[in-house]
Amino acid sequence: MEKDIILKVDNVSKQYRLGQVGTGTLSHDLNRWWHQVRGKENPYLKIGDVNDRSKKGESDYVWALQNINFDVERGEVLGIIGKNGAGKSTLLKILSKVTAPTTGSIKSRGRIASLLEVGTGFHGEMTGRENIYLNGAILGMTKKEISSKLEEIIEFSGCERYIDTPVKRYSSGMTVRLAFAVAAFLEPEILVVDEVLAVGDAEFQKKAIGKMQDISRGEGRTVLFVSHNMPAVKSLCTKGIVLEHGKVVFEGDINESVQYYLMSENKSEESRVFNNNKDVLNGIKKIQIQGANGIHNHEDDILIKIIFSEINTDCRVGIALLNSDKAKVFTDVAKINKQSREIVCKIPGSLLLKGNYSLDIATFSDNVVYEYIEDVCPFQIVDLINEYKIYNGKIGDLKIKCEWSEV
Repeated sequence: MEKDIILKVDNVSKQYRLGQVGTGTLSHDLNRWWHQVRGKENPYLKIGDVNDRSKKGESDYVWALQNINFDVERGEVLGIIGKNGAGKSTLLKILSKVTAPTTGSIKSRGRIASLLEVGTGFHGEMTGRENIYLNGAILGMTKKEISSKLEEIIEFSGCERYIDTPVKRYSSGMTVRLAFAVAAFLEPEILVVDEVLAVGDAEFQKKAIGKMQDISRGEGRTVLFVSHNMPAVKSLCTKGIVLEHGKVVFEGDINESVQYYLMSENKSEESRVFNNNKDVLNGIKKIQIQGANGIHNHEDDILIKIIFSEINTDCRVGIALLNSDKAKVFTDVAKINKQSREIVCKIPGSLLLKGNYSLDIATFSDNVVYEYIEDVCPFQIVDLINEYKIYNGKIGDLKIKCEWSEV
């Protein structure tokens, strides 16, 4: 069966000049123009650093995106995953035609509605109702089409009481609610949603994800979704691409894409060591996963070394193990005294099943929390014991020996 491709991204790259508005200096623009009139390539395409925000570059030019290629089928929900600065928002802005690519092309069939930043496309002096009509007109809809959806949009947004109030008086959460309702109900063929949904409360996030599922599965429309919320990405998306330093490093099934992204966080030595820049009394100076390379077998003991800053009172240290959904798998507590400088916590082997894990660690007494460090030192359990047959990869986090008896 021939694929119904609704969006095709072909060799797209985006270059920026650091510290400048626009493309750079007048001399650079004249140089580009002179090369163009002679039918030659832009001379600045051959220079520029990779998009790595953690390192000082050699050039004034940086490639925010480089050689991006992928197709999206009608009705598909594509998750775009990556760390901060990987190029996700830049890619969505190009897809939404907010900015143009430096090289490459994008071909799409149908209207694209974008939800990129809080309040994008809204006029602060206009009321919520007027902004619905404004956004609909921008999407190419007639007044009659917008009016037919108006009540549904207002009801879904939950802003009915303030719909005739200027948007400049809305909170960021209310603005996002209305903007999402407009984008979802005015029936674009492609809906582009950035991390902006994180501004909304839990109830609205659940409604928004449910609505995106409805329009993709029920109505056959296409959604491009960017989020750092991996459970939301896995529940909503069918396919994923992983961006790293402006390049696509993985493309495939959404579960495989999330797994690749989480595994990439465990590869560096730095990720397995947390050095605390704060100097807190009765606090934590360093946390380290000992041994291996952040990837452990099911049978391995997991050794966690905790080095304390100055301890001047008897207190306790607590450790919580988080799974890939950042839910606590278990917690444990140990006493530490004034002489304590470091402690090792051993999670026994043959306990954790296949998956990605990280740690929350705190020091506290009965009435005081001295320090609470969240979601650090990621590691991975890779192999699986033979007793388990995997269905959908959903087998839980722990292998506990229960007592079984026949009745």
